[in-house]
Amino acid sequence: MTVAGRRILDRVVEAVQAVTSAPPLLIANVPAASAWRPDLQTMPDTRPGFGSLGGIYTAVAAAPEPVLCVAWDMPFVPEGLLRALVDGETAGNYDAFLPESSGRRGLEPLCAVYGPACGPAIARRLEAGDLKAISFHADVRVGILSLAEVRAFGDPEELFFNVNTPDDLERAEALWRRRA
Repeated sequence: MTVAGRRILDRVVEAVQAVTSAPPLLIANVPAASAWRPDLQTMPDTRPGFGSLGGIYTAVAAAPEPVLCVAWDMPFVPEGLLRALVDGETAGNYDAFLPESSGRRGLEPLCAVYGPACGPAIARRLEAGDLKAISFHADVRVGILSLAEVRAFGDPEELFFNVNTPDDLERAEALWRRRA
């Protein structure tokens, strides 16, 4: 999908590339996903059918070092916020580092840094059928970028807005026009 004439995926990839040295890995279960960005390694969930937590698990299991996970349907995630997450995880020696949000979970697990220790913790939750994206947090050291710090980059409802439906896409276009 595109917002303001540019693919959301391309916006996310550009922001991730600006703050990480490892090439982005695209986790997508759509068979044609590898054609979306031929320059990226693309892989499906290693444990399909487990939703967002399965995608996070796939990313964590694919890398020996901490990974920055960003949902590829978030058109407004800024580079500065991603840098703050990467820096916060490194400085705090956390297994997971997430931004606080004004959403229902209080945290945004689809824009966070996850270290190798999260892999076994997530696997246990998947095996137990607990698919909440934050279900494994009790089993790892979690650091949080405060809501005040997140707000320095913009409105959390916009920063973490994701496009899942045609109505969401229409709203994203309206938000983009308002921000411009």
